[in-house]
Amino acid sequence: MACNSCSTSDGSAPKGCKNNGTCGTDSCNKLTVFDWLSNMALPGGQEVFDCVEVRFKNGRKEFYRNTEKLTLSIGDIVATESSPGHDVGIVTLTGELVKVQMKKKGVNHEGEVLKIYRKASQKDIDIWSDARDKEEPMKVRARELAIALKLEMKISDIEFQGDGSKATFYYTANDRVDFRQLIKDFAKEFSTRIEMKQVGFRQEASRLGGIGSCGRELCCSTWLTDFRSVNTSAARYQQLSLNPQKLAGQCGKLKCCLNYELDTYLDALKGFPDMETKLYTEKGDALCQKVDIFKGLMWFAYTNNFAQWHVLKVDQVKEIVALNKEKKRIAALEDYTVETIVEEEKDFKNAVGQDSLTRFDQPKKKKRPNKKRPTADAEKQKGAPEKQNRPEKQNRPAPEGQGGQNKPTAEGQPKNNNRRPRPNRNKPSNNKNDSKQ
Repeated sequence: MACNSCSTSDGSAPKGCKNNGTCGTDSCNKLTVFDWLSNMALPGGQEVFDCVEVRFKNGRKEFYRNTEKLTLSIGDIVATESSPGHDVGIVTLTGELVKVQMKKKGVNHEGEVLKIYRKASQKDIDIWSDARDKEEPMKVRARELAIALKLEMKISDIEFQGDGSKATFYYTANDRVDFRQLIKDFAKEFSTRIEMKQVGFRQEASRLGGIGSCGRELCCSTWLTDFRSVNTSAARYQQLSLNPQKLAGQCGKLKCCLNYELDTYLDALKGFPDMETKLYTEKGDALCQKVDIFKGLMWFAYTNNFAQWHVLKVDQVKEIVALNKEKKRIAALEDYTVETIVEEEKDFKNAVGQDSLTRFDQPKKKKRPNKKRPTADAEKQKGAPEKQNRPEKQNRPAPEGQGGQNKPTAEGQPKNNNRRPRPNRNKPSNNKNDSKQ
């Protein structure tokens, strides 16, 4: 039943994957924890941990206590405690790993935990499926009502409770929204209990999912569970251009992947002088313009000539800084400049008949309209009817003793208008096709 909203589903049965709710599409495998303790037996006398992890729509997970001592395994559909009524979800984790996950999420397993009522019956599954089918058309109508009230909010998703008694509306907004009238309209329109829940833009992207600029599924919708703050300093440390179109993700915020390699860059920058390092020379003062962490190079430019940069190694910069601390100036940066080797571009040969790799580098030149004078053939077609009305020129006989094919007629000789010589016209013909041969 987990594939009900999946792209590979056919009604209530999986169509393409045939994994019965454990495929990698939609929310079937979203944020799933690998149970690496599943093939290990517990020591003698130790009871199985009585809490399980249950997943609901779009990867929402909760922990429940198995008070009825039910035999549960991953993939079972269960009816859980809710307020009011009950909810329906899928078991995603059992055993000792649940205790680790609860500790990671900050849930006290010895405190009060909601319980599991029973394994879901066919009636529970039918009600749950019918409620899930109502969510998409209800979302469209809910957005129309919000627009009619001119509220600055976006309703991103709707989740029905398993028994169909309550609908939770997830929305995003920049400011606080007064939706009291909207709730009244929703209750009147949908005839069910309404709950409004505001989520952040990152949480919205994790619920809806999508494909990132890297070509893979979004990290927040597949494996990332904690959203750490990302600021522009992470891009500055990694020498990235501060282009919001490239640094922003699907949620409109800075990409979470900017933090992945930040620690490595910070460790590498520990051996570099500060970016605000100022070198004092007899030729003038110089400021740092750029740093290459991988090659260990730094670019400096004089304050009176920022257009010309000088490349120095990190050790040379440290040496100059040490001399400046002793109140000594070097002659000029040119004495320490490193000659950079320009790598030649590799020429990729078209060995298997593929298109050129650089076919998009040069813009296509627009074809200019051909302003040349019309050719003789074009003039023939235009002037053929007129010339057929003058048979005295076409039937002019050739001089005696000479073949008409060897000596062109007066009309066949080239003129000043760059016309090509015409073929032999000794034989009179009124047919247009014959005159062209």
